[in-house]
Amino acid sequence: MAAKKGDIFAANRAVGHVALSVKLVGGKTRRGEVHEAGSLRVRCPGAPAEELEAVIINTAGGIAGGDRFDLEIAAGQGTQLVVTTAAAEKVYRTLGPESLIDVKLDVAAGATLAWLPQETILFDRARLSRSIEVDLAPDARLFLAEAIVFGRTGMGETVEEGALFDRWRVRQGGRFIYAEGVRLEGATARRLADTAVAKGGIAIATVLVVPGTEETVQAVRALQDDFIGEVGASAWNGLAAVRLCAADGAALRHDLVHVMTAVRGRLPRIWTN
Repeated sequence: MAAKKGDIFAANRAVGHVALSVKLVGGKTRRGEVHEAGSLRVRCPGAPAEELEAVIINTAGGIAGGDRFDLEIAAGQGTQLVVTTAAAEKVYRTLGPESLIDVKLDVAAGATLAWLPQETILFDRARLSRSIEVDLAPDARLFLAEAIVFGRTGMGETVEEGALFDRWRVRQGGRFIYAEGVRLEGATARRLADTAVAKGGIAIATVLVVPGTEETVQAVRALQDDFIGEVGASAWNGLAAVRLCAADGAALRHDLVHVMTAVRGRLPRIWTN
């Protein structure tokens, strides 16, 4: 009976896969190959332009325990691609199994990729394991921003317990240039309340810019009077990282919009609709 229940549970999990590659045609970035499976879709609204905007859509309406999503994005030589999501992604409470997201980004010579999904919202007792792997050509450019919100304060939600494991690895020319891991497990609210963790904040984000310089950092620091939450920026070894922490999702989004505009000059169109 236990095995049968396990089979039924597995059969009702959402599995999604998107593979998108883009190429340069007549000075414009166009779709090359597109593969969609399960509950994931990708759409590219708007007229052909130098930069292509791709929007990831999850038709499952959220992520539950045991769901798995794989995304593979390849920006061909000389292309300009921005990838975002149709809405904030919600990760719901699980009875045990974790939700899995694996992202692989490949950016060829002279190409620019901006990975700018809208926020990921974790509900109480959600369990999420995410991996982001990036391979850059020596002269490729990357803008990567990920935001996580622990519960919707406007709905009176608190994430008392749960698990988050977020692993990033970035290579350029085959050499590791950036690696980080975030793990929060167990009493989430208590850990976020620690001064050394989030000092009571429940919304965090990281923005990575390659190449990034002190000019990138100064562009962010020039906005300090406009930020609602805490924002810190630093640059080293040809890259720049910006960390954000805020009391709620609305404050984080306000600050993140300012940072993205400062370091990139514009937002994905769907962010402003």
